Amino acid sequence: MTLTDPAEILSTLIRCPSVTPDEGGALETLEGLLAQLGFSVERPVFSEEGTPDVENLYGRLGGDGPHLMFAGHTDVVPPGDLSGWSRDPFGAEISEGMLYGRGAVDMKGGIACFLAALARVIGDSGSLPGSVSFLITGDEEGPALNGTVKLLEHAAAKGEHWDAALVGEPTNPNELGDMIKIGRRGSLSAKLTVTGTQGHVAYPHLADNPLRTAVALAATLLDPPLDDGNARFPASNPELTSIDTGNEATNVIPGSAVVKFNIRFNDGWTAETLSAEIERRLKAAADKLPGRETRGPARYAISFQERPSPSFLTRDDALINTLSQAVNAVTGRMPELSTTGGTSDARFIKDYCPVVEFGLVGKSMHMADEHVALADLETLTEIYRRFISDWFAAQGQPDR
Repeated sequence: MTLTDPAEILSTLIRCPSVTPDEGGALETLEGLLAQLGFSVERPVFSEEGTPDVENLYGRLGGDGPHLMFAGHTDVVPPGDLSGWSRDPFGAEISEGMLYGRGAVDMKGGIACFLAALARVIGDSGSLPGSVSFLITGDEEGPALNGTVKLLEHAAAKGEHWDAALVGEPTNPNELGDMIKIGRRGSLSAKLTVTGTQGHVAYPHLADNPLRTAVALAATLLDPPLDDGNARFPASNPELTSIDTGNEATNVIPGSAVVKFNIRFNDGWTAETLSAEIERRLKAAADKLPGRETRGPARYAISFQERPSPSFLTRDDALINTLSQAVNAVTGRMPELSTTGGTSDARFIKDYCPVVEFGLVGKSMHMADEHVALADLETLTEIYRRFISDWFAAQGQPDR
């Protein structure tokens, strides 16, 4: 295999059916490719009660000097109904300049491009003025319990230290060069349970409809706005995702109602301060509910997810500028610096070193006929190649 050809590498990785949590041969393939460049590689397996064991990969090339981490995942989401695919989702078919397959953009493509870029850098210079590591999990698309967070802990406990990290997630909405992620909003999910008294709809005075209370309490989560956002983050956004009573009858007042919601929040909040604000709003609204004189106080309970995702912002201007200039030099575009979108494993990496994210165009990720343009693979490889070279060069500058 030609290690400088991202399409060839990606095709090989796509043919590995690594649907979370199965390794599917993808990490074994990657280990073999990294070994050809001289990497030392280990593949630790992590466990958590109630979740599948997950295999991961950590590879390092180099010794002393600046240490750049590339992070990503080889696990992919299931292909779903195969009738929606025009091609084998694990066939890596090339047609009219497009390479098709599950994981093409999310995110085996990013891994293939960084590996090819690194091979080009080494081929040009013969060596690296520092170290590069690959931190690759098989648990990003799953519960994210036995993957990156534990792999970081494992590597750090063995003395690993990183100066910067690049995550190869598909960050570009339309064209390569559109967007670099320099942070992420936090994510907090919760369940509000309102208890009432079941009864006949014709005799509401004998019942206590929990939906009336649930709707009123849910409204206070949405208005007034949590904040107005700031220069780097949009306003924190609560979204109701479900209101359910489990009641299929139209002539029965339900005995309880459950409201589920998620809040994507900016760096003006932590999960703790946001949870406290939610509880404050609910209590204030419950204390003012009309018509409770004969029914007593509203009965409700709020529970929050156990592992909320934090909000963070990378402030390493040298790292951000180096990547931005590499993108601009190859594509002619100056990328937007963004914190939008969902969460990623960068939320774990930010506790160890500055981290940015940049990868392929994500339009087809998780869709049937997921695909990537061969031209984009070459362009991203060249962006990564330039970034690697420029980042190491910048480490030798005293005012970086």
